[in-house]
Amino acid sequence: MNQNNPSQLDAIETASVDELRALQLERMRWSLNHAYNNVPFYKAKFNDAQIHPNDLHSLNDLSKFPFTVKSDLRDNYPFGLFAVPREQVVRIHASSGTTGKPTVVGYTQNDIDVWSTVMARSIRAAGGRPGDMCHVSYGYGLFTGGLGAHYGAEKLGCTVIPMSGGQTAKQVQLIMDFKPRIIMVTPSYCLSLADELERQGVSPEECSLEIGIFGAEPWTNEMRQQIEARLGIDAVDIYGLSEVMGPGVAQECVETKDGPTIWEDHFYPEVIDPETGEVMAEGEEGELVFTSLTKEAFPIIRYRTRDLTRLLPGSVRPMRRFSKITGRSDDMMIIRGVNVFPSQIEELILKESGLAPHYQIEIGKQGNLDTMMVNVEAAPDTPNDDRKNIAERVQASIKDYIGVTAPVNITDPETIPRSLGKAVRVVDKR
Repeated sequence: MNQNNPSQLDAIETASVDELRALQLERMRWSLNHAYNNVPFYKAKFNDAQIHPNDLHSLNDLSKFPFTVKSDLRDNYPFGLFAVPREQVVRIHASSGTTGKPTVVGYTQNDIDVWSTVMARSIRAAGGRPGDMCHVSYGYGLFTGGLGAHYGAEKLGCTVIPMSGGQTAKQVQLIMDFKPRIIMVTPSYCLSLADELERQGVSPEECSLEIGIFGAEPWTNEMRQQIEARLGIDAVDIYGLSEVMGPGVAQECVETKDGPTIWEDHFYPEVIDPETGEVMAEGEEGELVFTSLTKEAFPIIRYRTRDLTRLLPGSVRPMRRFSKITGRSDDMMIIRGVNVFPSQIEELILKESGLAPHYQIEIGKQGNLDTMMVNVEAAPDTPNDDRKNIAERVQASIKDYIGVTAPVNITDPETIPRSLGKAVRVVDKR
């Protein structure tokens, strides 16, 4: 980030693609050697694949190196993938560990500085400027969202309100009293805040918010439009995951809203065929893979994110973008042989004005067959008499567009459980 003028673009944000690729190759060589020489796991993995960091002569040679997957992190729990002595690690974050041991990541002081810089760059790309007040509703603690947003906003020169998640009524009170320009929050929790603002009779014109930076869960363009209309803000997408750094790996630029721009001077992207592992051509859909180029404590080589998307050429920056995440391969439900993503259901729900954007998909079993039911709230002003027709319409849309028969159960407002962080979209009762 430009230290003299934090609102100015970094030099790399206006560099040529050739300059960017040369920097990436230099940094990738360092990162591969750093991992190989300091992490026994990577040394063994590279040796098993009969590949050495010195075999990287071009960026395309990265495809010869083995992938890293989430189970590798759990197998080396807690600190087995650290590439520096533990005493040089100034901070540790970890996943929730709901499906087993948590995945643990570490940061040197330089890693924290880099993370803060790419987060500041992200907030600036979203339209934030030094002096803006920034309300952070991402969870603090071991989750990377809250502290990642916090340090980045401070680095840019914003005034930070470290609210974290929960206490919805108090969040709204502070938004009305402090008048922040920026909010950083999960899109699903932002909808809960919008509900509370409306309950208190606050119109979009009365709310100070102008920019919403949303991440930590997939969300559709339909949800973007609804949030923008209800709050009168620009809603932009931020992307990251703790294994790669945290939020700030990529950020959508407010002037185009055409998919997150990857900060490629620090994170090298690939898209692969999830089945074969082959690298896909630009523009083809597959699974997003990242290699860190500058991380010291926790280098990550060809990490399979499970996020499904397409790599796209740069637009307002030379760095590549990716299209909106359609879902995660591990979020995918297979119902009677059909692949179903929660985002597909969300898209159809949000096209119905009589429905609220709060829903859960219930998976069950009838005999040997999987079943799916969609529970969704009625909008507050939807007459009870209209619910049957709306449910039939949405059920028909799901059958037409996705190919699955799924009953739609329209519930009263405020009956679907609210999340204070990432929304729980699927309840599997099998």
